[in-house]
Amino acid sequence: MTGSTRAALYSPPLLALAVELADYPFDPSAPCLGEANSRTCGSSIRMSFAGDMRDIGVKVSACAVGQASAAIFVRHCLGKSEAELADFLAQIESWLGGNANLPNWPDIHLIEPARDYPGRHGAILLPWKAALAALSNGADRR
Repeated sequence: MTGSTRAALYSPPLLALAVELADYPFDPSAPCLGEANSRTCGSSIRMSFAGDMRDIGVKVSACAVGQASAAIFVRHCLGKSEAELADFLAQIESWLGGNANLPNWPDIHLIEPARDYPGRHGAILLPWKAALAALSNGADRR
């Protein structure tokens, strides 16, 4: 791996995304709670929010790519339905697998260089998986 390849993956805009997560504190008493873990890299995310994606909170233990993915998710998830999140998760999985173009989610292009690093794919998917788990768990708590 060359220095220029590494710089492309860990770009200043990608690294800056991780700082944004401090604006979204995890709330263990929220009506919707979910968690997702990546077997490939050990990253994890816990997510809390109201049923319509209001008052979202995240607790992320992941590399910069996973943190960036979480920040991109929280920037643009407000008002998304469970079906929309599931559809996007399928799109991003297909893209990461090399079977589709970059999906249509605002700012997702910021993590595009990570596609060349399969060990980071699990971390990229975590926010959508945690949100779907939270929506499912929230339905159980109502």
